[in-house]
This record gives sequence, C-alpha cells and structure tokens, in this order.
Amino acid sequence: MKKTYKIEVDCANCARKMENTTNATEGVKSAVVNFMTQKMEVEFEEGADPKAVMPVVLENCKKVEDDCEIYF
Repeated sequence: MKKTYKIEVDCANCARKMENTTNATEGVKSAVVNFMTQKMEVEFEEGADPKAVMPVVLENCKKVEDDCEIYF
C-alpha cells in the first residue's frame, strides 16, 4: 500500500535525511521525499498498519531534523 503525506521541511538536505530515516523504519518498504512539492510518498510492507507506522516515522525524522512535520 502506498500513501502520500504532506510534509514541512526547510531544506533539500533535510528532506534527504528524512527520506533515509523513513526508509530505515520498520514497516516501511520504501519512501521518497520531494522537497519541492513538500510531499512524502511511503510504500508500506505487507501487513503493516500505516496508522501505527507513521507516528514512528515522525518520531525518527524529528531525531534527524527536529523542526520537520508530517501531516497524517
């Protein structure tokens, strides 16, 4: 399952950090962060619950970029 989320991030480098962190999160098969459109597309692993995974993604992203936001 793929879902797209609106994000708020200040720079392209920060967006790359968010993408790398999201890809390393359990339950995420792949993620792409687009700085220009301020969107994150996440493909979840089979059986993963997006409502359970996304709070973990946000927590992990805030560890590398504390002022980022993901709206889900």
